[in-house]
Amino acid sequence: MVTSPELDRGVILHEYEAAARHLARICFKTGPPTRTGVELEWTVHDAADPARRVDRARLRAALGRHSPLLLDQASPAHPLREGSVVSLEPGGQLELSTPPHTSIGALVRATETDIAQVSGLLRRAGLTLGGSGIDPYRKPHPLLETPRYRAMRRAFDRRGRAGRTMMYCTAGLQICLDAGESEQVPLRWAVAHAVGPPLLALFATADRHAGRPTGWASSRMGAWLAIDPSRAGPVWSPARPDDDPVAAWTRYVLAAPLLCLRTAGSDWTPPRDVTFADWLAGALPRPPTTDDLDYHVSTLFPPVRPRGYLELRYLDAQPGRDWAIPLVVLAALFADSETLHAAHLVSVPVAQRWQDAARAGLADRALATVAARLLDLALAALPRLDLPPDLNEEIHRGVRRRRAAAERGDR
Repeated sequence: MVTSPELDRGVILHEYEAAARHLARICFKTGPPTRTGVELEWTVHDAADPARRVDRARLRAALGRHSPLLLDQASPAHPLREGSVVSLEPGGQLELSTPPHTSIGALVRATETDIAQVSGLLRRAGLTLGGSGIDPYRKPHPLLETPRYRAMRRAFDRRGRAGRTMMYCTAGLQICLDAGESEQVPLRWAVAHAVGPPLLALFATADRHAGRPTGWASSRMGAWLAIDPSRAGPVWSPARPDDDPVAAWTRYVLAAPLLCLRTAGSDWTPPRDVTFADWLAGALPRPPTTDDLDYHVSTLFPPVRPRGYLELRYLDAQPGRDWAIPLVVLAALFADSETLHAAHLVSVPVAQRWQDAARAGLADRALATVAARLLDLALAALPRLDLPPDLNEEIHRGVRRRRAAAERGDR
């Protein structure tokens, strides 16, 4: 969210160190942590028959001038009233990406306005937004086909069906937080990861898919964890608590195999198991550029991804207005250094338990206990966010409801 001067995206990279310098500049932009953004995804359903597939033409007609270019190349792709941009995932999941705000209250109000607008557009076409992290009704089926998506599917298919489930059926809630001043980055980076498993368990909504129970609290996150640990596993680990975030991210990025190799043709499938580090070392006919590195980063999906700001990607989509609860909880946990340190201390013992959180959710007592303690910290820090009274009361009710669920160990 902190801006920086425009970078030359076409510089040829010849060595590891040049790639590392570029990643440090684009992925960890430091400055005062003042702004927050949110990206919301939903599955889209026929209002009368939610198991019916929704085709491109129907979505294009519903979204009109807000249709993304992948859906309609002639679309002006206008943002919604408050500036959110509409995009689509390969299975037809709808995504809103908001502009960042310095006020959490203003962010919630603006996002609600844009959600209401896009919901109205869909409603007039007989469509409605889903309320969980995975499609409860339909099996995986592509709506958008591009060279990128075909290359992704081929790569993920080598490991099983989880990639198709992820691409075509999942819907997440992504919270975007400033990385902070340079001295703040290591703690904010660590906490963004460490609170992930307990908050994933707390806000899991993806226990039913394609008409049947999955046995997972978040089968959405289960799918993400199964696709490829080198590009979807966490970057930070409590086993290496002092690891420099930039160095850790650089190793992760350069060790990940290429997912797509852009060409003038329609086949973007790269040579198998060639990493970006291999490309730097001369594994392909031409050397990579900074633009190639930026594109490679866009094909990596860890639970926390640095994009100049920190993108927290581990939460399931929430029903109705409940999306604001995890947003405010995370904003409160990051509101000041004292709360950050406390959240770190509380969550580190369960910081590696991503798989347990996805499978068991709050039925895992250790995760449920930590989730409840994080909610207590968030409630104590809530006054620092200066929310409007009605929103403050709504969030308090939602947090207390979630805390009671954590105490009970609800799935």
